[in-house]
Amino acid sequence: MRYRAFIVAFLAVCLGLLTACSEGPAQATNKEQLTYEQILGTGLANVCPQLSETTRGSFPVEAGKTYALSDLCVEPKTFFVKEEPTSKRKEAEFISGKLLTRYTTSLNQVSGTISVGEDGTLTFKEKAGMDFQPITVQLAGGEQVPFLFTMKDLEAKTQSGLNSINASTDFQGEFNVPSYRGSVFLDPKGRGVASGYDNAVALPSLADNSEFVRANVKQTQIRNGEMSLQVTRVNGDTGEIAGVFESIQPSDTDLGADDPEEVKIQGIFYGIVSPEE
Repeated sequence: MRYRAFIVAFLAVCLGLLTACSEGPAQATNKEQLTYEQILGTGLANVCPQLSETTRGSFPVEAGKTYALSDLCVEPKTFFVKEEPTSKRKEAEFISGKLLTRYTTSLNQVSGTISVGEDGTLTFKEKAGMDFQPITVQLAGGEQVPFLFTMKDLEAKTQSGLNSINASTDFQGEFNVPSYRGSVFLDPKGRGVASGYDNAVALPSLADNSEFVRANVKQTQIRNGEMSLQVTRVNGDTGEIAGVFESIQPSDTDLGADDPEEVKIQGIFYGIVSPEE
């Protein structure tokens, strides 16, 4: 009998160790409960929190007041690049791209304000946070398209007549897209905006040729993009909101040497609305 009890206890310990080893990376939805070691290398830092499918509340707002939107997290899921048609009879269409950037795609800790107009229009203005991420996608033909995924200075408005943020609230507006490269970046020929060579052609007469001017004269242009945030879930008690987004913005231009391509990004978002102090 004593041996039977010993064997049962031994098997229980072994089973517990096997279960612990097979669990793999932590899957908790609340990252605040995890340590740095549990998050490191798992990709959880790139995942936005989400509300339950059954969350269908509303957050009341009053005309003339301003609310804070904090902890905004925007997580892209799919990427598309607009491809010009090969035939005049066809229209340009977005084709799917494969993500090459790992675990560094989400915008996080973004904050801003939501002001309520007298006509019930809500206006969200992005203020600060980790609001840009350099991303590269690869198309089916092997072409790689880099772009700066961002929502910097986004100003998005809703339809009028709202007295709450609910599952039918949609924000839509424009934002600024900074240059993918900074002014001190040097291309393979040592040319840059604030440093490096002015041109990379041996003869000055050739450097001024229109064929080379665009590549020699570097620019860090700020372009525009469009984004829509469609709220699908609201927790009225905590002020948490979640939903889906779609963004269309230009790609990298190699400091003005190339024409930008049109990139469409789709995904999910999460944030917390509270009365502004």
